[in-house]
Amino acid sequence: MPEPTYIPGTTQPRCRLLRSKSMFIEAEPDPSVPHMEQGLYWCVYTQNCLGPDGKVCTLAECDPSRSCYEPL
Repeated sequence: MPEPTYIPGTTQPRCRLLRSKSMFIEAEPDPSVPHMEQGLYWCVYTQNCLGPDGKVCTLAECDPSRSCYEPL
C-alpha cells in the first residue's frame, strides 16, 4: 500500500522524491494503531538523508520552498 499523498495532519503534499522504510512494508494498516510518521528518510536523487540542495530530508523539511521539491 503506498504512503498517503499528504503529510498526516496537514494539507501539504508530500515530495514524490522522499522515501522511508515504511514504504516497503507490505501490511494492512491497523486502524486501532495511531499513524506514526517517524524514522529515517532519504531522497531518490541523492540516495542519502540530504537532498540535492544539501538540506536534510524529512516530512517537515521537504516542502514547496525547496528547489528540488516535486509534489506527488
